[in-house]
Amino acid sequence: MIIDNDMKVLITGGCGFVGSNIAIFLKSKNRNLVIDSLDNIYRNSSKINLKRLQKYNIKNYNFDISNKKKIEKLKKYDLVIDCCAEAAVETSKIDAERVFYTNLVGTFNILEKIKKDKSNIIFLSTSRVYSIEEISSRAKKINSKKYNFKINENFSTETPISLYGFTKLSSEKMIQEYAYINKIKYIINRFGVISGPWQFGKQDQGFVSLWLWKFINKSKLNYIGYEGKGNQVRDILHVIDLCELIYEQIKKIDKINNKIFNVGGGLKNAISLKKLSKKCERITKNKIKIGKKKSTSNYDIPYYVTDNSKIYKFYNWRVKRNLDKIIKDVFKILKQNQRIYKKI
Repeated sequence: MIIDNDMKVLITGGCGFVGSNIAIFLKSKNRNLVIDSLDNIYRNSSKINLKRLQKYNIKNYNFDISNKKKIEKLKKYDLVIDCCAEAAVETSKIDAERVFYTNLVGTFNILEKIKKDKSNIIFLSTSRVYSIEEISSRAKKINSKKYNFKINENFSTETPISLYGFTKLSSEKMIQEYAYINKIKYIINRFGVISGPWQFGKQDQGFVSLWLWKFINKSKLNYIGYEGKGNQVRDILHVIDLCELIYEQIKKIDKINNKIFNVGGGLKNAISLKKLSKKCERITKNKIKIGKKKSTSNYDIPYYVTDNSKIYKFYNWRVKRNLDKIIKDVFKILKQNQRIYKKI
């Protein structure tokens, strides 16, 4: 697909952390692109991102993705980038109906629109489609001082994967079925932890920004689960690395399509909570006491590091920004907007 001035793109969840960054990134590449957002401004933080989008003349349709009738009335798009999701895994325990309607019914509504428009879709899925028990079992064999276990696209998706993971995996399957009967071109990206500028220091925004926010404000923190030692490991991807990948995928979707990719920071960007604490202490120059809670949610996993081998084979794209860059960028935004973010 050639990205020209006539191209029309809809970004669902466009006022969220990832969606707003993608929208602005694409606009910075081509100011003449028609980019619209679909976001119900459910979170207070979305109001801040909405103002950012407006500076780039990006229109937001303020209604819920579960509203099929309103989605049908939207103009025709060439591409939908589906970032909309209730992404907090624990929320699916408390409010399963909301997660179901946002993640699964929302995908169905978008696919109906895509079928009608004969457009393409890039779907942002999650690493949480993978088996909790299998990850936990493999993680027990890992040397915590050396992370050498990476998860690829062939890893088990057997349940349990969380209700959140179920809705995302089901959405993937639904996209594949629609593509099969309607000749839709799709890309499914299974992302792990994403962080970077304009990520707010709240629990549902990700642990990197939360950790930094707690250190900036000298607030209470706990290592939760796995003996309370902070040895849980995740790899982290800078949101601008993600945006650069999406841009490449849009350009090449006519040639590279109907595939699933794992995308993350990889081994070089893997870190434990304990080591993250030290980095946060260093950059904020604040030291806080971190408590210990030995028990954790049965949805929690002790380890996740992405195997980027497949995505590297298909695209001239690599993870560029390291952990220190990620932490520095998040810290800068949090400090600049500290007064505003305290009200969120």
